[in-house]
Amino acid sequence: KKKKRTMRGTWVAQSSTFPSPGHPEIYPLVLTTQTQEIFNCRIDEDVTDEKPYKLIKKEDILADFKNRAAVSDFYPVKKVIQEYPGDDLLVVYDKDFRYGLNFYLIGTEEGKENYLNRPEVPEEQEEYKEHTSEDLYINKPPISKPWVSLGSEKEIDEESVKESAKQITYMISRKRSEFGAPVKFRDQNASSVKDAYIECTAYPDKNFIVKQLEKDVGMQVVPKVKDTSTQTRCVEIALQQNEIMNTFIDDWKCLAEEEGTFGDKTDTHLKEYQSFTDLHNLTENMVTSVSWHPTIYGLIAVSVAVRLSLEDRVHFSGKLLLQPSLILFWSFSDPIHPQLMLESPDDIFCFKFCPSDPNIIAGGCINGQIVLWDITAHADRIENIKTGGSRSKKATLKPMFLLEPDSNKEAMYIRHCAVSSIENGHKKVITDIHWLSDTFEINRMGSVFENRNGICCQLVTCSADCTICFWDIRSQKALTPPPIEKKKEESIEIPFDVPSTFLHLDLSWKPLIKIRLSKGETSLDHCPTKISLSEDHLLYKAQDKILAQSKVVKAGEMNPYHNLEGALANNLKPIEDFCTKFFVGTEEGGVIYTDWKMERDPETGRLMAKKPVSLYAVHDGAVHTVQRSPFYKDIILTIGGWNLAIWKEGITTGPLLQSCCAPKRYTAGHWSLTRPGVFYIGREDGYIDIWDLLEKTHEPAQSQNICITMITYIKPWTFTAKQQFIAIADYYGTLHILEIPWTLSHPSTNEASSMSYYFEREVKHLEYVERRKKIREQEKKEMELELEKKKTKTYQKSKEQMEAELKADYDNYLELEKNTLINLGLIKVPETMSFMELM
Repeated sequence: KKKKRTMRGTWVAQSSTFPSPGHPEIYPLVLTTQTQEIFNCRIDEDVTDEKPYKLIKKEDILADFKNRAAVSDFYPVKKVIQEYPGDDLLVVYDKDFRYGLNFYLIGTEEGKENYLNRPEVPEEQEEYKEHTSEDLYINKPPISKPWVSLGSEKEIDEESVKESAKQITYMISRKRSEFGAPVKFRDQNASSVKDAYIECTAYPDKNFIVKQLEKDVGMQVVPKVKDTSTQTRCVEIALQQNEIMNTFIDDWKCLAEEEGTFGDKTDTHLKEYQSFTDLHNLTENMVTSVSWHPTIYGLIAVSVAVRLSLEDRVHFSGKLLLQPSLILFWSFSDPIHPQLMLESPDDIFCFKFCPSDPNIIAGGCINGQIVLWDITAHADRIENIKTGGSRSKKATLKPMFLLEPDSNKEAMYIRHCAVSSIENGHKKVITDIHWLSDTFEINRMGSVFENRNGICCQLVTCSADCTICFWDIRSQKALTPPPIEKKKEESIEIPFDVPSTFLHLDLSWKPLIKIRLSKGETSLDHCPTKISLSEDHLLYKAQDKILAQSKVVKAGEMNPYHNLEGALANNLKPIEDFCTKFFVGTEEGGVIYTDWKMERDPETGRLMAKKPVSLYAVHDGAVHTVQRSPFYKDIILTIGGWNLAIWKEGITTGPLLQSCCAPKRYTAGHWSLTRPGVFYIGREDGYIDIWDLLEKTHEPAQSQNICITMITYIKPWTFTAKQQFIAIADYYGTLHILEIPWTLSHPSTNEASSMSYYFEREVKHLEYVERRKKIREQEKKEMELELEKKKTKTYQKSKEQMEAELKADYDNYLELEKNTLINLGLIKVPETMSFMELM
């Protein structure tokens, strides 16, 4: 009984949030009277001594989480309940408080079945147990149990004595003649005789410092002793100056640096500024794409998608239809409540702000549809948001719990203006989307013409259905008056909260061009994941142009997208010498350089894509980043699998730089917006690798941990020359905003020219390698030709020599035949007669 009480005390000491030691499937719980009434498990009514258990449905407990949240008695084992595979959970009434609380939960199906189906003891055995004497000894073999550490080994280790000093061995020798000699001792003054004594003074040794756990201190009253010293005044001032300033600093370098920058100039790590998480949505979402608002400080848009595999999406398709698919607008002023929510027919995997008007947003869905939004009516609301930071020299951090009075307003749900046609668009998830520059537009053949409207009117997308599509947001029909008979279209009522900007595209929008990247002889096609056009670098200039103008189209103003002309006009001026080639990253890890211009098949007359210019199998996984440098329009960064590569457009021999295999898989990447030689790469373990090509080209300059899960997207942004941020999204749906330090945001004096020289040097290196290959191949061919000549020379003999050799061989054969016949006794040859005469 004493042992049983000790064990009971051990269970009471355990926390209810962890399984009991020795019973990993049992979780003790405290169920209050209110919880017992909710789940019909009242003591002595629903659960008794005869039936001390209750089966509770999993969905009822999950509903209790939604109603009472952390107040629910099942909240300490919320994770166990969510991961429970079955539909019913077994809750057992612990009358004797065996596990310390009044109830306990069995967290596995196997444990539940063992409890419900345990073998019953026959009545005869029960009677036998009642009449069995307590003194009867029953031999029970010991059962080994796993050892559970309670921290005693740490105390034993601290109390144990360990030898820290090195053992020293001394050997003392003496002459043999002096053995047994009498010894005479005498006194002498140690200070008067040289080397008569050795003084061993104590000194601190860092190698032998023992941490003192306990110390006995004795105190005694002694006379107070004071040491004083003096120094001349001039020397004292000089020593103080050396302490308060660095006399070895280079003043010339300080003159070239900007003053008033935030942070320390020697700091190279990203600093956490703010984070955003959708606490109001109970579904488990991940961030798929991030984009900063081009003109409003501290406003960032994030698209989220449910973390489900393809099979799970099909299985839970009914529930997913009831949940809204959103793009959230977060502000620095309110880290809890999103400012706007853009609704979509399905989860958005990529989206972009229009470079001409940031109120126009285009996104790609998982079902293959393109969605357009127009938030012009809400421009005043988002522009007047009080940001948590300021445009001053230093960013000011606000506590997350001190919000503005108007920050608790509910976010506005904004419906989409138009979606593309389901039948004529993409059939699978859209993996990338881009706006074409406002300087040009293309027709159905892929030919390039001047942009008469002066605004971005066309898009390009790629999808997992192995197609790349170009879209035009203008009406593709002829500008003719509609017939009188079609009166039904005029009677269609538009919802009051949906702008009519792109009503002509809704559910009828078709691609202008559809390109398939064929694999050549096979019937299969390449599956594109990311694309980069030759004019992508112009978008950075367009963003700077928008920031310079700082004008957003507001409600009531004239929007240029309301009066767009047809896209198929014939009187446009063509643009000569325009590069229509672009880079494509594939799901197989390849990098393709191809052309978007179409050509007609000579046999069928249909429009078809041109054959890719080049194909490189560089990456060992799906390519998720294909991005041009903001500083060099012909330098492209590709990231996929476990490595990265840097390319130069026009160089077909291979990449300028190809990294070795990384320790963890790369999942996201982006160029630095202010330093030509720096780019950021996110990994699947939550780390971010910062590459600085001026410092290292074979490995990242530094790595920093951001989160505990996979990084899904990286997006830097520059607000001022002294304040730069980088947005890093993770797989659990959290958006981390970090400040970029001075060393990673400010380029050196000659960094742009140094990087240009580095790329030119790598191009020359590739050309040299290519020349050496050709030289080696030519040398190999010459060596093989020389060997062939030597072989032919050995067989080129005169006709007389060949006949003489054949005659000599034949004579040798006849001589051998004669000798063999004579030795066998088959013939007898007279001495005067030769064998030839005999023959």
